[in-house]
Amino acid sequence: MNDIIKENELVYKAKQARTAAQSLAAKSTEQKNNALRTIAANLRAKTAMILSANQIDIERAKRNGMNESLLDRLMLNTDRIDSMANALEHLADLPDPIGDELESWERPNGLHIKKIRVPIGVVGMVYEARPNVTVDAAGLCLKTGNAVYLRGSASALDSNKAIVSVIREALNNSDLPENSVQLLEDTSHETANEFFRLNGMIDVLIPRGSSRLIKTVIQQASIPVLETGAGNCHVFIDETAKPEMAISIVLNSKTQRPSVCNTIETVIVHDHWFSTYGHALIDALRTAQVACRIDPIVADLFPDLQVATEQDWATEYLDKIIAVKIVKTIDEAISHINKYGTQHSESIISEDKQHVARFFQFVDASTLYHNASTRFTDGEEFGFGAEIGISTQKLHARGPMGLVALTSIKYLVEGNGQIRK
Repeated sequence: MNDIIKENELVYKAKQARTAAQSLAAKSTEQKNNALRTIAANLRAKTAMILSANQIDIERAKRNGMNESLLDRLMLNTDRIDSMANALEHLADLPDPIGDELESWERPNGLHIKKIRVPIGVVGMVYEARPNVTVDAAGLCLKTGNAVYLRGSASALDSNKAIVSVIREALNNSDLPENSVQLLEDTSHETANEFFRLNGMIDVLIPRGSSRLIKTVIQQASIPVLETGAGNCHVFIDETAKPEMAISIVLNSKTQRPSVCNTIETVIVHDHWFSTYGHALIDALRTAQVACRIDPIVADLFPDLQVATEQDWATEYLDKIIAVKIVKTIDEAISHINKYGTQHSESIISEDKQHVARFFQFVDASTLYHNASTRFTDGEEFGFGAEIGISTQKLHARGPMGLVALTSIKYLVEGNGQIRK
């Protein structure tokens, strides 16, 4: 701690991460995998300590009036910690992308060019509430030979400190440098803004959280940002949709875990389908204790429901609230999604192959579904072991970001004395 006092925490830990990254990049797949398994075992062994720290965060959050959906994101239990450990073990079993040869070719002058995957260096992770992200980010970065500098929110500080201490303890008993994982404990906004400008120390920033957080990072950062996005997601029920399937998917997409970004916020319904099955859909949502914001077009049929406004179409509730939009055509549904959606996850429930093809072609989002819940937009569900976030941008990575998204490339050029004329 004396060294940290001499030099402020922000820069001191950034330098530690940069130095660790140089060593980490040379570690073998076996060394990285063994470290991941050691961390998983230590998480399970220290579950009680982590839960005790998490309870401090929970109690503080309740005193500060945190809503139930955010409390759910913050809360840890034995099952969630075990799932975090399982994700690390799954990562250890996955192929290591570092060193993969992507392309190779020979030029007419005899130069042989090869493109390979390499680590990015130091990844800066900026996130809110969810302490499981601490483990996911550390695991994905370590597997890809990257150091990670974590900046969580004040609401999860005690949980994050406990988890990072467990991770660093395990690293100290492995072949990977302990300083590969750093946690910025100063959660002030002023220090966060400095964190976003650590050029030369952090190679890329990944924000994960509310749209407000993501916009702040994008606007304030001078470091490249790998943008994750908010999730204003939709299910479109086409006129040919099977009613039981449609209602089941809507309920799962909304209620399975309302506080996360791949939950739907609006269900769009073809008016022909709604005229027959609309009451069944609304009744099912009511039974599931979901508050409906109903399209003005059909508001007279449901006088007890709140009428949807323009703001509702654009809102990411992250709660048991849903907007209900009525459309006459698939093109109207596509237009609504492309206007209000956040390019995250969108689903069509339909038996019309042409409509499905049109939806897949013209809806602009990272992940599109046919007859399935949007809740599957997740690194673990995609077989990635874990995810660093879900990218809604179009450069470098899009959708759930696993190991490959945390790599860069390097060209290796072999010659035998060539000079350029």
